[in-house]
Amino acid sequence: MCPPHSQHSHKCVNQRDSQQCSSDRMDLLLLLTSMLLSSYFHPGRVVNAERSFAIKDITLSIEPRPDVTRDTNVTLRCQATVSSSGQEALSREYTIFKDSKTIYTKTSSTLEDLLYPLSEARVSNTGKYMCKINIYGKHVISEAKKLIVTGLSKPVLHINQGVVSEGDEVTAMCTAPGETGSIFFYFYKDSKEIQEKQVISNQAEAKIRFSTVGVHKMHCAYTVLVTPDSFKSEESNTVTISVKELPIAAVLEIFPKSKIYEGDQLVILCTIRNVSHSTESSNLYLSQGNQLLSSGYPKVNHSMIALAKDLGEFECRLEMGYIVKGDSKAVSVTELFSVPTLTMYPAEVFQKEYMRLTCKSESSASERLGIEELTYTLDPSESPLIPKGTGVFSGNALLYNFNYTCVAQAKGIMKHSETLTVRPKVSVSTPKISVVGRAVLGKPFKILCHSDNGSLPINYTLLRGYEQLSTTIVKQRFQQALFTVAITKPDEISKYMCEAKNSRKEGQLSKRLNATVIVPLTYPTLTVIPHLPEISEGDDLYLICGVNGTPPVTFKWYRVGNEQPLHTDTLYKNNSNYEVSGLSKEHSGMYYCEAVNHANNVVRSDTVTIEVRLALWKKVLIGGFCLLAVSVLVVVSVLCFKSKIVRVDRAAVSVWSVRPPEEANDEESSMVSNEPDVEYTEVVHPRPLDPARVPLRKGTDTVYSELQNSPHGAADHHDYGSVEYAELNSEQPEVNHYCAEVNHHDLPVPVD
Repeated sequence: MCPPHSQHSHKCVNQRDSQQCSSDRMDLLLLLTSMLLSSYFHPGRVVNAERSFAIKDITLSIEPRPDVTRDTNVTLRCQATVSSSGQEALSREYTIFKDSKTIYTKTSSTLEDLLYPLSEARVSNTGKYMCKINIYGKHVISEAKKLIVTGLSKPVLHINQGVVSEGDEVTAMCTAPGETGSIFFYFYKDSKEIQEKQVISNQAEAKIRFSTVGVHKMHCAYTVLVTPDSFKSEESNTVTISVKELPIAAVLEIFPKSKIYEGDQLVILCTIRNVSHSTESSNLYLSQGNQLLSSGYPKVNHSMIALAKDLGEFECRLEMGYIVKGDSKAVSVTELFSVPTLTMYPAEVFQKEYMRLTCKSESSASERLGIEELTYTLDPSESPLIPKGTGVFSGNALLYNFNYTCVAQAKGIMKHSETLTVRPKVSVSTPKISVVGRAVLGKPFKILCHSDNGSLPINYTLLRGYEQLSTTIVKQRFQQALFTVAITKPDEISKYMCEAKNSRKEGQLSKRLNATVIVPLTYPTLTVIPHLPEISEGDDLYLICGVNGTPPVTFKWYRVGNEQPLHTDTLYKNNSNYEVSGLSKEHSGMYYCEAVNHANNVVRSDTVTIEVRLALWKKVLIGGFCLLAVSVLVVVSVLCFKSKIVRVDRAAVSVWSVRPPEEANDEESSMVSNEPDVEYTEVVHPRPLDPARVPLRKGTDTVYSELQNSPHGAADHHDYGSVEYAELNSEQPEVNHYCAEVNHHDLPVPVD
């Protein structure tokens, strides 16, 4: 046989082995196919080898209704809707849940609904129920339905005995008939809850001990816990228990039994009476208030000196098993003498002044105590005061605080008075007077009077030239003696003084007030250097701001239009200046200054207008340019005038000769020149009078002809050429209205 998973399974030695391998492979294939079919599921559908199904819905209903009373028969119906491919019902598993906990499970192969009965429903059946169906691993859960059951049975209380002796124990049984679930039972004695028990049954037992003699009543009740709610029952029947007193008693005796005075010897006895038998747990305790004086059995005692202070109650207590007996008494002690009181005269004393202390007990038992038996002393014994009689001590007060206590003593009884602290007062020192802040002329300011030493309270009085103005009483360390005044002249401030007083003696007078008086500033004047008409470009400008008042003074210079100051300066004098170097036209504008000192009143000067004029060299330059322009105009005018003289009528022809014949002299005639004579002739062409016939042309057409003459007047026919100058202007000038422009380039140039 070839193993299915062998690496050599495909190899068979002979034919028999080959057949066996084929059979094994077939079995393995069938097994795998079966596993795949059994593990294949489609959503909402379960597929096996024979059947397929779908769970459509499942519902849970409560019958007869969701809200019922106790003892009602309730049925939970679980109804499922399942569709399948076969005729027979599929096997299904039902599960009932109460408050998410499984309470019932059943497997069914029928189409019938699952019924879960709750016979004689109880409050414990209250809760939320759900139903689940499971078919071949596919399950569906219904919606939750809540069942509410109301009504609880009345509890019943039983006790094992109704008459007991003090210290005995009673067994009580409380029952909740027919109830189920988690139940809390409560036991009450004389309407007070004494025990609580939680059980999962309908009854609970409690053991209760009675130590108090008399008739006691008991009852019980219970609560059914249905998470998260609880339901409490009514009270049970009431039972009565009678507790008889045992004859055993604890006895307390105090000696002496008659009137007790301070200093007497007290004896306290604690015993037991009518005891029939003793047990190991029996014991006696003697106590005074919360202090245990003694303990033991069968009797205890204690002795002490009687004192007038509140002794409280003495108690004798017997504990025998669960039995407790007790006896108590209060003791009244008559004072032999009262607690002394210590007083001082005078009530307030200053350092090194005379003082007297008196120590005295206001009352004493004269029938038991003589006057000479009661003595008084001061504590501590090193007190500087000297005794001056019974309970009287005198001397001078110390420089510091001192505690005194009076001690009264008689027949071994010693009593202390309350501690008296003598605090010798300190005489007030010479006060100092000063100004708080600054004294500004014409404004209210505060004056402070203060003494470095002196016990409170201190009376401070402000004086002006020995005239009392106002008085302030300083009672606390943080208080200050402040006075508000105002002056109109600076020298008035030296008239103020203050007086300090804290005793019957005359007060201490301060020196006269010496403080700087700040005079508010007057309105400032703004001076400009150089003078306003002389300010020119390039100059240095000085704006001098001056005021009258107490320095230091803060000066600020502004230019109208700028919120920020141009310059700020604080000086201990009444004037300052702001310099602007190298003035230009941009510095023109309106300026002003402000000033302020410690009086905090800002004053402002009038506005000054600064106009920066042109520099002198610019003025000279402009004047030169103007003269030059005037000269040019004069030359042009002269030229225009000359051109008008040589101008002829438009119809005439003018000839200019360079050398007129009549100007030639004999010397010139005798001189033979090789150069020809040149003459210039200007020919003015008249224009037609009808401008319509000939196109308008502005200007003149000028033709220059060069004529050469021989020395003898005959025409020289040398080949010098003939040159004609022609000027054509595009515009026709108005000869009578303007002067023609002279252009030296248009003049004829002589030809040699």
